[in-house]
Amino acid sequence: MELFNNLLMGLQVASDPTILWYCFLGVFLGTAVGVLPGIGALAAISLLLPMTYHMSPTAAIVMLAGVYYGAQYGGSTASILMNLPGGPASAVTCLDGYPMAKNGKAGIALFITTIASLVGAMIGLVLLVLFSPAIAEVGLKFGPAELFAMMVLGLVAASSMGTGSPVKGLAMVVMGVLLGMVGTDVNSGAARFTFDIPELMDGINLVALAMGLFGVAEVVRNIHGQDDSQKVEKVTLRSMIPAREEMRRSYPAMLRGSALGALPGVGPSIAAFMSYAIEKRVAKDPSQFGQGAVQGISAPESANNAAAQTAFVPSLSLGIPGDAVMAIMLGALIIHGITPGPMLINEQPEMFWGLVVSFAIGNLMLVLLNIPTISIWVSLLRIPFTWLYPAILVFVALGVYSVNNNHFDIYMVAGLGVLGYLFMLLRFEAAPLLLGYILGPMVEENLRRALLLSRGDPVIFFDRPISATLLYVTLAMLGWTLFKFLRRSLRTSHI
Repeated sequence: MELFNNLLMGLQVASDPTILWYCFLGVFLGTAVGVLPGIGALAAISLLLPMTYHMSPTAAIVMLAGVYYGAQYGGSTASILMNLPGGPASAVTCLDGYPMAKNGKAGIALFITTIASLVGAMIGLVLLVLFSPAIAEVGLKFGPAELFAMMVLGLVAASSMGTGSPVKGLAMVVMGVLLGMVGTDVNSGAARFTFDIPELMDGINLVALAMGLFGVAEVVRNIHGQDDSQKVEKVTLRSMIPAREEMRRSYPAMLRGSALGALPGVGPSIAAFMSYAIEKRVAKDPSQFGQGAVQGISAPESANNAAAQTAFVPSLSLGIPGDAVMAIMLGALIIHGITPGPMLINEQPEMFWGLVVSFAIGNLMLVLLNIPTISIWVSLLRIPFTWLYPAILVFVALGVYSVNNNHFDIYMVAGLGVLGYLFMLLRFEAAPLLLGYILGPMVEENLRRALLLSRGDPVIFFDRPISATLLYVTLAMLGWTLFKFLRRSLRTSHI
């Protein structure tokens, strides 16, 4: 009964015309920013933050939240149509979304991502409402040892994301971890692998890495004539609707992705990559992935949108931001005199439950915005490639430059684009590298924290039940991957 009263109170707040307007404005701007490759929610929220100074706290957080999860929707559009991730969380959608677009199924791919995003967001929202206190309590039980074990499991799972050899995938994960070590060491303050370049003191720009490996590399490959032009057909509402078999494969993937994204503290990027790896593991025919498998877009899109909703759990209930976007959200609350933390729900119930209900309203607005505009986005594919490539490179340069306002990042994205093209020639997948880069610094940080707590004794990872279980699963996964590789090698040698 108390939950019903809280939701009713939230509905009264969220249905206020002013709050509805700011909710719509947020999701509209978020979608538009997400479509532009490389800009991302972080840059958009940073630019819009000064606008919120003259708003009420509820209107401010509702609008910024709308930008955040609206960008998750919009980020898949450029990934599918041009192989350009709107943000890091959308990078994995390139793997199967872009092949679907090349096969004349761009409308279907965009329709599935819209439905998957709605399903993921709603499941994440239901879990946020029902289990917010319990999720926060579970999150508190995850110390450095558990976080380290969970991330190592994610890295090993990432090695199977590519369509080629898992050994190559593991090599790319290791390379991603090494790239993540570039910059200033958090504990000692020493510069690592910077080669006396001041711009590398803060590490390699994540947006530059994603855009270089996926966007610029794809442009270079197409300029060399290795890609046929897309089959663009007239898109009608009927042609957008997937076949029954495609939907049958999509729904279980959506549910699995949503469940993974709803875990506390996972984050949209990690959830998207790990859900893709899981789908490839459970698929009857993993060879379809990378060729236009619908599970390859429905799972990560539902995962990153579920994670976008549940990311507010530790941020609001514990005052612990999971990423830079959530840190800006907390900054907006603090500017308005509201302290995030365990007392927020009790002290500001109208704002909290109004925000929760606005999530549901905002996601429904996004569906109404996205489905009618699918034909407009697909029409981009009719633009000749000779006109499209310069525009793509301009958007990439603007997106990368907008993060730090540093021209060095433009040079970096160009160099990483050449590296990504070499990976394509050698048949190395870029997606495991990107996840290795994201998780690598977090793995190192939690490893060192756990060892500091245990005074250098590695037994801490096996003394704690959660971390020990995760590490044993990781070892089993490595053993199974090695077994399959050896069996395949033996069969090849006999042939």
